[in-house]
Parts: sequence; C-alpha cells; structure tokens
Amino acid sequence: MLNRRLFSASLAASLLEAAAFPRRLSAASQTDLRGSIEIAPYGLVPGAATDQGATLNRLLRDAASSGMPVVLPAGDYVISGVELPDGVDLSGATGATRLIHGGGSFALSGRDLKRVRLSGLVIDGAAHPLGPDAGGLLQLRDVADITIEDCTITGSPAHGIHAEGCGGRIDGNRITATGMAGIYAIDSRALAVTGNTVSDCGNGGILVHRWKAGEDGTMISGNRVMRIAATEGGTGENGNGINVFRAGNVMVTGNHISDCAFSAIRANAATNVQIADNQCLRSGETAIYSEFGFEGAIVSDNLIDGAANGILIVNFNEGGRLAVVSGNLVRNLKLDGPYVHDGAGFGFGIAVEADTVLSGNVIENAPKYGLMLGWGPYLRNVVATGNLVRKAAIGCAVTVVEDSGTALISDNLFQDVPGGGIVGFRWNDKTTGDLMAAGAETFKHLTLEGNRSG
Repeated sequence: MLNRRLFSASLAASLLEAAAFPRRLSAASQTDLRGSIEIAPYGLVPGAATDQGATLNRLLRDAASSGMPVVLPAGDYVISGVELPDGVDLSGATGATRLIHGGGSFALSGRDLKRVRLSGLVIDGAAHPLGPDAGGLLQLRDVADITIEDCTITGSPAHGIHAEGCGGRIDGNRITATGMAGIYAIDSRALAVTGNTVSDCGNGGILVHRWKAGEDGTMISGNRVMRIAATEGGTGENGNGINVFRAGNVMVTGNHISDCAFSAIRANAATNVQIADNQCLRSGETAIYSEFGFEGAIVSDNLIDGAANGILIVNFNEGGRLAVVSGNLVRNLKLDGPYVHDGAGFGFGIAVEADTVLSGNVIENAPKYGLMLGWGPYLRNVVATGNLVRKAAIGCAVTVVEDSGTALISDNLFQDVPGGGIVGFRWNDKTTGDLMAAGAETFKHLTLEGNRSG
C-alpha cells in the first residue's frame, strides 16, 4: 500500500509539472530561449504611415552584429532601401507581417554576405518602380548561403527574387504578380529551388541562367508554376515556366507546370540537364525543350497534356547532342503556336536529332507527326524503339536528305496513322510512301525492324 501511495503521489506531481512546463517554455521562448532582439527601443511599429526603412536598417545591423534574430510582429511596415547585413535572420508571422515597398531604388538588398535568412514575411512591391540596379524586389548578390522560406513576394515590376552568385535554398515561398520572372537565379552555386508556388508572372516562372556556360548544379524540384505570360514577346526567350540557360548539371524534377505562354520547361545550352517526373499542362509552344549547344540530356517519365509540340531535343547544327528520352506520355497537341514557325512547325509529339535513344514513350493525338527523327542533314545515331504512337497524321517522320546520319527504328507500334507509319521527308516535304510497306533499303542510313502499324 505504501509503495502504491508513493507511486500515485509521484505520478500526480509529474503530471502537474508536465502541464506547467509548456506555459513556462512558451513565455521563455519569446526572450531567453529564442534570444530575439527587442524591437520597441528602435521605434519600429506596424501600421506607421511613414517609411521605416532607415529604422529597420539600424535594427538589422545591431541584431546581426550581436548574433540575434529579428522577429517582426504582424502588421504593415512601409520600407525602402533596406540593406541586409551579414548573418541577418529576419522572420515574421506568416502572411501577416508585411513589408511594403515605399518607393525608391530597391526594397531589400544584400551583397557579398556569408549568410541571410528570411522567413514568414510578405514582401509587397506595391507596383512601385525599382531603380536600374535593382533586378528584383528582393535583390541578393554573392551570398554564400541564402535561406528564403515561407515568404510571399508580390507586386514587383521586375523579378520577384533576383539572386546572383548565391547558394543555399529558396523553399516553400509564394511568388506572384511580377513584371518579369518570379525567381531569377544567375551564376548560382548549388542552389536548391524547392516547393515554391510561382504564378501570374509577366515573362517567366523560375529562371536559372549563367553569364557563361558552366557548372551550376541547381536543383529545381517540387514547385508549382502556373499562368506565365510573355509580355515582351519573342520566340521562346520569355514565357517559360522553368528556363535553364547555359547552366550545367541542373536537375528539374517533380514540378507541376501549367498554362505557360511558351514552354513548361526550356533548357538552352544546358549540358547534363535532367528533366524527370514533371507534369506539364497546356503549354503554348513546345512543352519540354533541350536545345542548342548542349551535350547530355535525360528527359524521362514526364506527363505532357496540351501543347503545340511535346518534346524537342534539337539544334544539332549548333552542337545540341547526346540524350535519352524515355517513358514520357505526350498527348493532345495542336498545329498552331504563338508565332509563325519558319521550320518544321507545330503539331508533333517528340523530335530528336543526334546521339539519342528514344524509347518507351507514348504519344497520342498529334495532328502532324508522332515522332520526328532528324531535320534535313541533321541526323546522327538515333535509336527509336518500343514507342507507341496513336492518332497521329503520320506515325514517324524521318529525314532522307543526303548526308543524313544513321537511325535505327525498331519495335514501335503505330495505330490510327492515316498518313503512314514511317515516312521519309526532305525538310518539310514528304518524299516517300510508308517505308514500313515499301521497305527502307533505298536509304542506307535507315534500319527498320519489327515495327507494326494497326
């Protein structure tokens, strides 16, 4: 009995202690445990009508120099010209702490820093113009380790985030209503762009570029990109959901991209790019591009529904070569695009040119060609095997221009292709009947085996 009474008393005391601890921890976490700097002495208050950029600058400098984070209470703060110091850790109440640009050359900027962390903030450009040196509402240059998370960035007349020469991560943010791109990352150092929602941007969603071709290593994964316009026009430099330019060793995986004026994913001169497991819906031009001077591309297991063209691995004339295109589902293509095309046009599923294996893809509803192998003399070492094409005007268009390189076309199934299963072309001109029926022995560069048409 004694042991039982002692046990019961001990248990009751423990339960009372456990109930009290969260209250003590909550109170302590605001000061002692969290260690955030006290804001009141600086006079920074939400709802003030005047620009508090200078006040916020003093607060951030003092906090960073003492190694303390800054936690801004909910409310609106009009700011401009905020220069982020090294080591700054600035956070707010998600969706409720709003930094509103009051005009001037820039809103927030940081340069030549080791570390910056921004979290839980709304940064609103309020459509105020930026200065010529400010590429984005949030401007970062040469920051070794950035963390931008759980922020909302909106109303920028230029880019939302302009990060040049930066590493770290941009994760879980909402970026919308920008005049240019949502995220513009240039000359990155193994940057991670993950889990963001980028929408309603004027000229691009997520851009990963370099001034000169070289290794970049950015990972772009798990983002949702939608409603991307091309207000500055062009034939592909604008209007892309994700655009990789000159950046090598970039991975674009697991993104959901819809309603882009041009491409869902466009890789230009991007060597060793991997584009996998993305969903690309209602693209205005080619859904997935790997083009111009690249060596090495893997385009696999993507779903494309609605585009002018599905997947293009092209520009062998500019050095574009070496790819694997496998396991993609491409459907519901159209003959019209956002401009008048002076080449092969629109309406085909997958086109490849050089040193490429094209296997295990499914193409449905292509008003021109299901597959397109080569363009004029630009064909070399292409293997097209195990693909299914149904409901296409022509199953596979292959170039038969003199000096074309070799192509092996085997074990493909073409169904409901009224213009023929495999047909030879000279540029845009159809010059043969169905080579599956007539035989391809006339063209020494072609090997046809085991294909079926139904």
